[in-house]
Amino acid sequence: MATQAQIESRDFMIPSDTPGIELHIRNKRPAGRTDFGEARTVMLMHGATYGSGSLYDTPIGGYSFMDYLARAGFDVYAVDARGYGESTRPPQMRVAAAQSEPLGRTESGLRDFTSAVNFVLRTSGIARINVIGMSWGGSVSGAFTARNGHKVRRLGLVAPQWVSDKPIPLDPGGPLGGYRVVRAADARERWVNAAPEWKRSTLIPDGGFEAWLDNTVRTEPDAALRENQSIRVANGPIQDIREYWGAGKAFYDPGHIEVPVLLIHGEWDVDVPLALAQDYFAHLSGSPDKRWLELGEATHMLMLEKNRGHAYQALVSFLSEA
Repeated sequence: MATQAQIESRDFMIPSDTPGIELHIRNKRPAGRTDFGEARTVMLMHGATYGSGSLYDTPIGGYSFMDYLARAGFDVYAVDARGYGESTRPPQMRVAAAQSEPLGRTESGLRDFTSAVNFVLRTSGIARINVIGMSWGGSVSGAFTARNGHKVRRLGLVAPQWVSDKPIPLDPGGPLGGYRVVRAADARERWVNAAPEWKRSTLIPDGGFEAWLDNTVRTEPDAALRENQSIRVANGPIQDIREYWGAGKAFYDPGHIEVPVLLIHGEWDVDVPLALAQDYFAHLSGSPDKRWLELGEATHMLMLEKNRGHAYQALVSFLSEA
């Protein structure tokens, strides 16, 4: 990877399938290049709490995951589903949470992801795209691939959701309104506590949490919440935990994914424990080439941690294959 290669960054706001709701897409690519083709074009999808910019475009040690992909020669796009990052907040997020049902269900995220993929395919003049999804984003991108395999070349999944017979940490219990307020500044303790005590101080690179916190909070439209280092987060993914993953029902069948798949999992992941990831991997029965990378000393947030480079390199290598 040419670490000093110049990167061109662009931001788009595209229409969703709902009037008044626009979706934010960030694009990074090597400067001066325009023709990438299917093999070098990739779309990223975020998880249930934080948007794509927070997860994929926070610079740690001088570069983000999007930077890494661009410097490796990829035309890389990252979409925010409605209610996340720099995309439009549904109007229900501007009133009390109790006044609406949980917003941003997985089916809604799937529709937004479809809009983003179709935009890139259309503007790039290609028929297929590489896809990477993390956690809930794995549910969205996995379901998209299962339904639209002809549009996907290769699929990378980082700790995808799967059915569980045990409580899922993302669900705090109790009644759900349309959204919840998450104080991002308090995320460090839960994040590092997944690791053994003697490893916690080394898990996140120096300055990494602060960079992530600033990048996460800056997209919150409400000034008072930003001041408190907090964000509003749609509760739809939690409702889907209750109706699907936590109830023993899959939102989609991984066996319908018929493209090569790379699954990456961290050994200290408490949100998607090892047994769940293994069971998901076993259900990828339709993939002609499925692979597993178990990343040592890594949690559910491995894309921002000290060993993230191993995941980055594995994804680039996987996507680069003919």
